[in-house]
Amino acid sequence: MIVGFALAEESFRVPAMLHFIDQGGPFLWALLALSFVGMLIVLERILFFQRTKVHVGDLMLGLANHIRKGAHNEALREAARAPGAVARVAHATLMRHYLPRADLRDIAFEAGQLEVPKIEKNLRGLYTVALIAPLIGMIGTVSGLISAFVEMSEVGSFSNTGVAKGVYESLITTGVGLLVAVPAYLFYLYFVGRTKRLMHRIERGAIEIVNIICDARDEGVYAEAKQAHQPVVDEPDDDAKKDVSSPESGKSEDVNG
Repeated sequence: MIVGFALAEESFRVPAMLHFIDQGGPFLWALLALSFVGMLIVLERILFFQRTKVHVGDLMLGLANHIRKGAHNEALREAARAPGAVARVAHATLMRHYLPRADLRDIAFEAGQLEVPKIEKNLRGLYTVALIAPLIGMIGTVSGLISAFVEMSEVGSFSNTGVAKGVYESLITTGVGLLVAVPAYLFYLYFVGRTKRLMHRIERGAIEIVNIICDARDEGVYAEAKQAHQPVVDEPDDDAKKDVSSPESGKSEDVNG
């Protein structure tokens, strides 16, 4: 019985929704299309930022351990396995770890710039939805009022039905336009904030990976130079000991003589 009531209520809602859409006029269909596009963009961006979530500190710590040991291949494999833009920038930098610091910095910067279009993808489309939706609602409002006054002029007298229909259409399009625009703009601001934070993490990761590579290389060069210039102290042999003691023996011989 409860299921029957639920089905009856659902069957009542569907015609009411269709009647609501029909009363809104053609501009309401445009607003529904914009809301569908905005929803797809929001879902795509949420999934993108969820996939690129990675802890930069843990990633850099793991790469630093491999680089200090000289295991650059292991560092490359770890950067390739890690998801996200920071790992791709680190991988591009590690592939040319033998270059000077200035060149590594340029490579890291270029790799970060290549990630910008992926990060900002579809944000302009979401902003367009938030910008156009209220304008379409206003056009629907004007269209509804115009149709109401046209009907009044054709009838030649004041008609409550005609005016109510025109006002109803104008209010529906205005409300739906704002209902689409406000969430779209809020999601746009949210994704802009996520984009800025991700770009900041990319810059931080690029700087850290360049410093890790160059510092490990400088430490290796310093250790080799120190080992090469370390003085070698040999143990004196028996002949040297005799030579050291010979002046004293000579003096004793002179005294005896």
